[in-house]
Amino acid sequence: MISPARRHRERMAARRAAAAGPVLSAAPAAPTAASGASPAGGAGRDPAAAQIAMRFTLDRRRLKDIKSIKAKVEAKREMLPEYAAWVEGWLQAINETGVATPDEIVSTIMVWKIDTGDYPGALTLAEPMLAHKLALPERYKRSTATLIVEEITEAALATLTRGEAFDLSILQQVEALVADEDMHDEVKAKLFKAIGLEFARRADLEADPDEKTVLQTNARQALVRARDLHERVGVKKEIERLERDLKRSADQTAPDTGTAG
Repeated sequence: MISPARRHRERMAARRAAAAGPVLSAAPAAPTAASGASPAGGAGRDPAAAQIAMRFTLDRRRLKDIKSIKAKVEAKREMLPEYAAWVEGWLQAINETGVATPDEIVSTIMVWKIDTGDYPGALTLAEPMLAHKLALPERYKRSTATLIVEEITEAALATLTRGEAFDLSILQQVEALVADEDMHDEVKAKLFKAIGLEFARRADLEADPDEKTVLQTNARQALVRARDLHERVGVKKEIERLERDLKRSADQTAPDTGTAG
């Protein structure tokens, strides 16, 4: 367990590092703090930051040596609490200054949170990163918005394929966060596919006819948007099914306009 004193030191160190300026560059550069060689800004001057930087380096090295994906995820889950105070300090610095400083530890923790299924925690970090246009470390090979959408959407689609529920509010939050972000159409199409399939799953379980119709309508709208973005996203049959169900519901509720004989 992390002591309150250590948590305070690391939180304050993160705030000082944020005030010192960028500590990560998206492009390769000379080995300086700005290039990401020192994950915690000012590590050479701040013992707490230096300790975090060393821990981060060792943890990444440990993960690199693990071959099993499942074991990597479990290791990340164990590591995450060690960086909680640093992340808190980074977020506090944004609240106080209105400025978000690139930080390799924070951006990596965001990815680890996605990997371990802590989507609310990941999106708490994603929001300021996207708002301030902060890049991920170069090793991720994707923009911040693209990685967030791809990784969460793939997890959602895998869950839905197993017939299990996925938190719709998470998908909707991702949609709102990346609404104005430029990315390949196929990426956003999968996001809308996941949203549509979760609405459809809920509709299939809904007993109330009116609520069922609302859910089916929302599902169809999301899936049509996915198809419009990328025709081969794989939603054609589900759209057709929803349209048949909606038509059947409309026919059953249509008023009888016939006249008595």
